[in-house]
Amino acid sequence: MVERKIRIFFENRGWDVVRAGASLGEADLICLKEGQCILLQVKSTKKKTLYYDGYMKSSLAGFPFFLIVDFGYGKIRALKPQKKVKTDDGQDLNSFVKIYLLPTNN
Repeated sequence: MVERKIRIFFENRGWDVVRAGASLGEADLICLKEGQCILLQVKSTKKKTLYYDGYMKSSLAGFPFFLIVDFGYGKIRALKPQKKVKTDDGQDLNSFVKIYLLPTNN
């Protein structure tokens, strides 16, 4: 299951992750680390393009909201939600974590 794979990815990098699923509506995973909270919608497809109808939201309840798409064969992309997502859009997960989710300096 893709959500489980993404949850484990974040947990292995020090994030606490809660599966929200239908309870929150848009977000599948809530990720918490050092005062940061991000919300993730996780999708998967074997096609080269995913059409996403929640593309107009970049935050939910004031927290950053990202779309994670697993295109299969190790091709997972992370990005701000958009209507049409192709296999090269956004960042791979490692780059996404380094670029968008830098550790906070407390």
